[in-house]
Amino acid sequence: MSRGLLDAQKGHASKGGLSRRTFLKFGVTVGAAAGGGLVLGFSISAAGQGQGAQNAKSVIGGDANEMPQGGVFQPNAFVQIDTAGKVTLVIPKVEMGQGVYTSIPMLIAEELEVPLDSVVIDHAPPNEKLFMDPLLGGQLTGGSTSIRYAWEPMRKAGATARVLLISAAAQQWQVDPASCHAERGQVVHAASNRAIGYGKLVDAAARLPVPQDVRLKDPKDFKLIGTTAKRLDSPEKVDGTAMFGLDVRLPDMKYAAIVNCPVFGGTLASVDDINAKKIPGVRQIVKVDNAVAVIGDHTWAAKRGAAALVIKWNEGRSAGVQMQHVIDDLASASKREGAVARKDGDIGKGFTDAKTRVDAVYQQPFLAHATMEPVNCTVHVRADGCDIWVGTQVPTRAVDTAVKITGLPADKITVHNHLLGGGFGRRLETDFIAQALKIGKQVDAPVKVTFTREEDIQHDMYRPYYYDVIAAGLDANGKPIAWQHRIVGSSILARFAPPAFKNGVDPDAVEVAAQLPYDLPNQLVDYVRQEPRDIPTAFWRGVGPTRGTFVVESFIDELAAQAKVDPAKYRRDLLAGTPRARNVLDVAMQAAGWGNALPKGQGRGVSVMHAFGSFFSIIADVTVDNGEVAVNRVVCAVDCGMVVNPNTIEAQIQGGIIFGITAALYGEVTIKDGRVEQSNFTDYRMLRLSQTPPIEVHIVKSAEAPGGIGEPGTAALAPALTNAIYAATGKRLRQLPVGRQLQTA
Repeated sequence: MSRGLLDAQKGHASKGGLSRRTFLKFGVTVGAAAGGGLVLGFSISAAGQGQGAQNAKSVIGGDANEMPQGGVFQPNAFVQIDTAGKVTLVIPKVEMGQGVYTSIPMLIAEELEVPLDSVVIDHAPPNEKLFMDPLLGGQLTGGSTSIRYAWEPMRKAGATARVLLISAAAQQWQVDPASCHAERGQVVHAASNRAIGYGKLVDAAARLPVPQDVRLKDPKDFKLIGTTAKRLDSPEKVDGTAMFGLDVRLPDMKYAAIVNCPVFGGTLASVDDINAKKIPGVRQIVKVDNAVAVIGDHTWAAKRGAAALVIKWNEGRSAGVQMQHVIDDLASASKREGAVARKDGDIGKGFTDAKTRVDAVYQQPFLAHATMEPVNCTVHVRADGCDIWVGTQVPTRAVDTAVKITGLPADKITVHNHLLGGGFGRRLETDFIAQALKIGKQVDAPVKVTFTREEDIQHDMYRPYYYDVIAAGLDANGKPIAWQHRIVGSSILARFAPPAFKNGVDPDAVEVAAQLPYDLPNQLVDYVRQEPRDIPTAFWRGVGPTRGTFVVESFIDELAAQAKVDPAKYRRDLLAGTPRARNVLDVAMQAAGWGNALPKGQGRGVSVMHAFGSFFSIIADVTVDNGEVAVNRVVCAVDCGMVVNPNTIEAQIQGGIIFGITAALYGEVTIKDGRVEQSNFTDYRMLRLSQTPPIEVHIVKSAEAPGGIGEPGTAALAPALTNAIYAATGKRLRQLPVGRQLQTA
């Protein structure tokens, strides 16, 4: 990372560096990097709040205090162009397979007029003030927001740089800037057949005032945005040079194998480590409040040492907790009135006027994340500082955790963030970082703490178990005129972001359920918070839309069946006020051949969803044979607004659908005696390659602002699948996973 950027992050104002004050909210500011070059800083504000760049004075040789004092300076990303013409984008979003290290650079490269493969990516360091995502309220990656939050500001940053570089060249040539244009990293003056590379212009460009209102390209003029660009991170992942947290190797590094208390909330009572210490390569036994770690010269020694430990636990109050206790708690809580998330019309009158009433209870289980890369963290804790090597979605929270555990000030904590081998919300948490730090405080060397797959699954933070009570009143034509939905379950936001939990409502838990795309005149949606004893819960590739879509779209199918109306037509009739949702349904129906007859034992199901700023419709074809479900084909239509890279959209939807099929068919974490019963992929099943269906993704052209993509495919899949099972068998599944429900039906 350049010295200029480091100075900006530290708030220093030095010759050749930019202070935090030089970066203007809703704007772009410019200065020179140490050794020559152009640095752009820009803030990222909520999507759709575009404003022109503000004027700023050059700070070359000057004091940052000369800059306009236009409020709090909270830039969220930086661009640097050096004298060699290299463009570096310091990006606060982490790459965990979703393709942001290609799609976000495409936004810069489009307006800056540079080849995509000339953009270099750097991880942003933890800095909540500089890298705040206003859509999420912090420096974190999640919620399918990366392109939504970056869409306009990143393009403005590239366009501003382009205008400044053109102006610098025009001054040098003494021509009208309007007679020049930029292309492939250089400024061209066609009339005189002259061209000059960006690298030779950046010093002069840094001395120019920033234009207030740069004109962004008309979408019809895009050369890069909307094209199928190859991913920039693929070569390193293919040749093995890409660095994930699990790949960290340091001089004198030790390896820790950890044994956690099997019971939620339990603590360590005692440990007999005599035999463990006899194993060659075992160097140390470390005790923490709820675990024991064996420190070895290599992983094999540490694992053998861990297996030789004889441990006694204080199992505590949760030792008697059974799965049925959790379900009974939720069922009991569902009898209480909830906090109102949405109330339209007169729900009492709606039910009074209804000719038919339909009631249902839906249940969805705890789910583990089971990321490809198990959670891991390498730390080196010293008296004068602490280094953390990890793949995390929340780097600033990692720093906060280190401050709490080590007692060191934040400026003594360094987080080295790496690529993530899957996140899905698991790496929004810092529990495993905290545990590594507690161990590292007792080890006089860098130490890597890696969970085995068993520890990973049995000591995850789980997608909550949800219990939904839902009812609808239908008129004489089968149209819903009353809709009542009570959501009962854990509140992740009450723990993760307490200010977001207001008036008893968790806005994530009720998402989708409280913002239906359907025309329903009388609605009441409420929420009852019920925590699952000591079982920790967390985000899981979305929570509200994922769990909410299953309930809503399954129940809409029930109403269609009650009305004896084709389920797709039933939806179309209720979507007149949401044309984008109706359109994706139409596209999916046509692509899937909706209405064509299927052989006996096969069924076709549909779902529609509006979440994360995108509109989805999924149609699934299944075969059911003796309780076994084979997914034959999945068709997805998506309107996610303006498309940056169709390749990453298609890949994310396909991956999300596979993730969703796995969860719907097999995903379930159960509790016995306060312990998670599942331990590995033998009993926490994954969809096999041979079971994966053809997945068609149809991207609907749209001029709207971009929506999210990472989570919607998963969220919209389950109801399409269970509705297809109903079409094939006549069995309505109101509880997941599918496999267990069909086997016990």
